[in-house]
Amino acid sequence: MAKFRKKVKDALPGSDWSPQGISRDLPPDQADIVIIGGGIMGWSIAYWLKMREPQRNALRVVVVERDLQYTKASTVLSVGGIRQQYSMPENIQMSRFSAHFLRLINGYLGVVNQPPIDIQFNPSGYLFLATEERAAILEENVQIQRMEGAEISLLSPAQLKKKYPWLNTDGVALASCGLENEGWFDPWILLNAFRNKAISMGVHQSSGEVTSLISRHEELVTPDGERLDLSRIKFVQVQMPGSIETARIQCAVVVNAAGAWSQKVAEMVGIGTGPPDTILEIPLPVEPRKRYVYVWHCPNGPGLASPMLIDTTGAYFRREGVGGNYLGGLSPAEEEEPDIQDLEVDHEFFQEKVWPKLAHRVPLFESLKVKSSWAGYYDYNTFDQSPVIGLHPLVVNLYFATGFSGHGLQQSPAVGQALAELILDGKYKTIDLGRFSFTRLIKGEKALERNII
Repeated sequence: MAKFRKKVKDALPGSDWSPQGISRDLPPDQADIVIIGGGIMGWSIAYWLKMREPQRNALRVVVVERDLQYTKASTVLSVGGIRQQYSMPENIQMSRFSAHFLRLINGYLGVVNQPPIDIQFNPSGYLFLATEERAAILEENVQIQRMEGAEISLLSPAQLKKKYPWLNTDGVALASCGLENEGWFDPWILLNAFRNKAISMGVHQSSGEVTSLISRHEELVTPDGERLDLSRIKFVQVQMPGSIETARIQCAVVVNAAGAWSQKVAEMVGIGTGPPDTILEIPLPVEPRKRYVYVWHCPNGPGLASPMLIDTTGAYFRREGVGGNYLGGLSPAEEEEPDIQDLEVDHEFFQEKVWPKLAHRVPLFESLKVKSSWAGYYDYNTFDQSPVIGLHPLVVNLYFATGFSGHGLQQSPAVGQALAELILDGKYKTIDLGRFSFTRLIKGEKALERNII
């Protein structure tokens, strides 16, 4: 595959393309890199690509997003958390870099003559609770986190009760608490900051839906004589919104950052639909999963120092502003996964599944009152719930950044930087994310994260 890992500039279509003077509704005829998906991941990748090519027109990047109002976007419908409490070193490293990035966000994403960026970060941290059966795993996870430089404390039930008097510690054997670089922030502000900065650097924003990827087949003979049928995407076909008009973009590289809908994009080049017993038979195992978030009021609830609490049952909550407001939820059991055809909220799910768990852990919540709710999509990796990042082995210019299963927002600064390195340099330089490559799907090797929420 080394033959195909050229620098992007060696495979560019070449033109005097400029983002200036082009309608925001129509993409250019040619681009070096087309990013499918204008959520947080797509715009982070676009930003880091342009950071590597400071000349405004040196690298022509187009981001295609079908819903620029972001009415159903996973990014803006998330709860905005960031944590370092993972079990995989790569996840910890990504979140630590993202925390650094967010702390210095105006140095990275500030735009001249625009107001400073305030993502409204709340540094209250995460608090994970573990039963007796899970205590040893929690302790092992904390050891890994500390080895990666994270500041995490372990708390006994007595210490928990002293620090959080409102907490019922029944069934809790151990807890871990993030002391720095953890908390929550406003996802919409971060998305807009990435987008505004990238556009100011010359990235072209296109509104439309990708309907097809037109590729050319190539044959590679390996040193041992094996013949591989490779393909290279040459054009991205885009359907203009509210119109029968389509546009076709000639390109050198395509990035699939389509989130919950990225499997559909992969199928456009035969991934998952190929002949039996071939690599193309293996699908991109990412599908949309609907998750509910509920907002409630409890005037006498936990105070300003309360963290993002992850219960032993998987239920979670955090404060939402001030004045006794909170939000939270629970991932449903596999057999209870809701219909994804719409973003309607199941209010009975809160009453029957979420509230009893929260009220048991925080007795003050027995008298809460639900104020509002929403639903959003996870780009859920059914194989191992970890992301798919990097190049496809047979579609030689198609890169993935998807399948984050709810962690994409907090990992987006690190993933954007890493994927820009992989595209432009052919290898990772800051954080090695090779563990998340498509190759593991072929080998059947799962990248299992033990701290999934």
